[in-house]
Amino acid sequence: MITDGVDAVLEKALAGVDLSEAEGVLLLNQTDPAAIAAIQDGADRLRVQQAGDTVTYVINRNINFTNICEQHCSFCAFRRDEGEAGAYWLDFGTILEKTAEAVRQGATEICMQGGLNPEAKWKGTSLGYYLELLKTIQSEFPALHLHAFSPQEIQFIAREDSLTYAEVITALREGGVGSLPGTAAEVLDDSVRRIICPEKIDTATWLEIVGTAHRSGLCTTSTMLSGHIETPEQQMRHLGLLRSLQQNALEQHYPGYITEFIILPFVGQDAPKPLRHRVGRDQPILSHTLLLTAVARIFLGAWIPNHQPSWVKLGLNGATAALTWGCNDIGGTLMEEHITTMAGATGGTCKSVAELQGAIQSLGRPYRQRDTLYHPVPLHDRPVPVAPSYR
Repeated sequence: MITDGVDAVLEKALAGVDLSEAEGVLLLNQTDPAAIAAIQDGADRLRVQQAGDTVTYVINRNINFTNICEQHCSFCAFRRDEGEAGAYWLDFGTILEKTAEAVRQGATEICMQGGLNPEAKWKGTSLGYYLELLKTIQSEFPALHLHAFSPQEIQFIAREDSLTYAEVITALREGGVGSLPGTAAEVLDDSVRRIICPEKIDTATWLEIVGTAHRSGLCTTSTMLSGHIETPEQQMRHLGLLRSLQQNALEQHYPGYITEFIILPFVGQDAPKPLRHRVGRDQPILSHTLLLTAVARIFLGAWIPNHQPSWVKLGLNGATAALTWGCNDIGGTLMEEHITTMAGATGGTCKSVAELQGAIQSLGRPYRQRDTLYHPVPLHDRPVPVAPSYR
């Protein structure tokens, strides 16, 4: 019998009953190896119940089209001011070349996000720029899924052009966006946000924009930036808000919903000094991330059945380990990654299909290629992967 009520909480979760946030905190606070092993086992059993034994992956490319940003988040080593050393803003031709290269590698998705650049206008409007960016890709590659623009970018466009969130989201959906990244969530607790990202949207605004996307027909992902100054109570509050958001989308039969949950551990090696010094470490602690991974699976339950680790932040070995702590997806090939890498992450910027498949096979688990919305990619639609020329 495991002490501190862990066994009772796990029995409740395995029976399909939603846990309270307090019960999640109890799990996160465990330090006894037997209790932690039981939590891992419970998460892995739920993963089998809710998502099966097959591990999925997506062939995608990340395009961060600019790092020029008006905000100064304390965890971000990516952003630059215009004219500062290292600042960049990709032209449409370069973006199209990157997209074409991704298609040659078999990509079904382009994931596209960037800094908040006030100069990014097309015919006088921010929305015009983002729509022209979409048009550039859609006109040449109409079958690609565009997973693009965070809730923060939605708020930025709406503010710049005096539009509602619904107007921006509808225009982007009609312009080719297939789903929204659930980034900019960091931790959905305003006392934390006032310290790590005081210029960013607050919790209520993030929830409003993601909820509007669901009502408007766009699916989103969901994320948490973990391992900095947040407490277990704040982590569980974040998960509680995500679960409530998903419950509302599904119970109201909205056409959009949350497709997956991803933990993004804080990487501080090259992040701004104040937060790095406050946290006191440069790289994530794998054991902490794995326990949070398991508790997220147990707490979110069948409401959000797909869980993905970040191999960029944890390394491929760490991400593979997370597949035994509740994750059922290993993410995408990415092909390039700048935001985390510029913070000092050591996990790399690209993984080949063979590398992802090999990691999955090392656990004795089957694998399957998926698209962005977790539909299987039929065998006849899968191009033969070739050696990436960008490595």
